[in-house]
Amino acid sequence: MMPASAACTLTRDERLKSELLIDRLFNGGGSRSMSAYPLRLVYMTLDTEEHDEVNSILVSVPKRFLKHAVDRNRVKRQVREAYRKNKHLLQAREGKRVLMAFIWQDARLHDSAAVERKVQNLLTRLNERL
Repeated sequence: MMPASAACTLTRDERLKSELLIDRLFNGGGSRSMSAYPLRLVYMTLDTEEHDEVNSILVSVPKRFLKHAVDRNRVKRQVREAYRKNKHLLQAREGKRVLMAFIWQDARLHDSAAVERKVQNLLTRLNERL
């Protein structure tokens, strides 16, 4: 269990940066996905013998949908904040780690409350599937 002070942060370890793990998430064949428009969640679980026990996220906003970097950065910030506030919905599994990629799929911007509701929906559904 995490200490209360660390529960509401998004640490560097919680961000998915490893090219090997990202490649495994998208091309490895062991991943699944679900959608809550305008977000799509691609996820996979790993045993912690190979890696540490912290769940990791990646946020992707394709240029195809939002042409301006300022808009893409806003959406990424909204998704990261929504995850940070609601990551408690995803209960820790002993000996397991979840890799998650949130992918934006809309050409419009949404307000932060709507994005947070979608992230909550995805995390709740993911917790039920694990």
